[in-house]
Amino acid sequence: MDRYSRDVLAPGWQKADRPQTRELPVQRGLVVEDPTSGFCGAVVRWENGLVVLEDRHGKRRSFPFGPGFWYDGKPVALVPPKRQAAQGPTHTASGSRVAPKAGPKVALPSRIYVEGRHDADLIEKVWGDDLRHVGVAVEYLEGIDDLPAVVRTFAPERGRRLGVLVDHLVPGSKESRIVAQVGGEYLFVTGHRFIDIWAAVKPERLGLKAWPNVPRTQSYKAGICASLGWPHATQADLAQAWRRILAKVESWRDLDPKLLTEVEKLIDFVTADHLEEG
Repeated sequence: MDRYSRDVLAPGWQKADRPQTRELPVQRGLVVEDPTSGFCGAVVRWENGLVVLEDRHGKRRSFPFGPGFWYDGKPVALVPPKRQAAQGPTHTASGSRVAPKAGPKVALPSRIYVEGRHDADLIEKVWGDDLRHVGVAVEYLEGIDDLPAVVRTFAPERGRRLGVLVDHLVPGSKESRIVAQVGGEYLFVTGHRFIDIWAAVKPERLGLKAWPNVPRTQSYKAGICASLGWPHATQADLAQAWRRILAKVESWRDLDPKLLTEVEKLIDFVTADHLEEG
């Protein structure tokens, strides 16, 4: 053996034969030793920069995080466990489980029509993820009077279904009389009892016990704004009021259950043929 083969002046020669200390995140049950005191025990908890070990006799001792421990015959520095990255949401705003990410989808020939831009805004906010997952696009009617013409132009058939959501669809209403003019196996028209989609948002989300009563002789949206002391002289005022209401909606929990039921029916109807093919 050549005692003079090493260069004693070379950097790091002092540590050449020493085992390197590595960091070891603590976890319950991890058994380590403090060689200075000879105490050996399992990790039972950690807090405020200290880790608590318990030996086989039930005796506990606290040690600061850092180097100076041995694990499996090698030196380690105990460190707090790494924080797990925050997981994304597990459910969509409608309450459905989040599906695995997939690439862009071509929209299905089937469609859902809703009565007005505000209706479309609300459907998108709560059911948008679900609709994109199944590939269904939502379009809006300028008014219920256009429904018969829309149905004729769309020409629903198998694989190209049409679902329609109508405001204030109650017996004897103008809406119910127009809906009675259309029909067909691949057309499904449903609705809700609300005079306007605004009222489908739970009033308590805006700090109200109930939505104000608006006389039939007055515009519903303008009447709501007037009752709440909001500007309502122009269309821009009403648009701002709707943004204020929509901002209070985060999920299906913020909506009247009667609307939820009808929208789910529509989604099931327009995807029926495509689910059968799948």
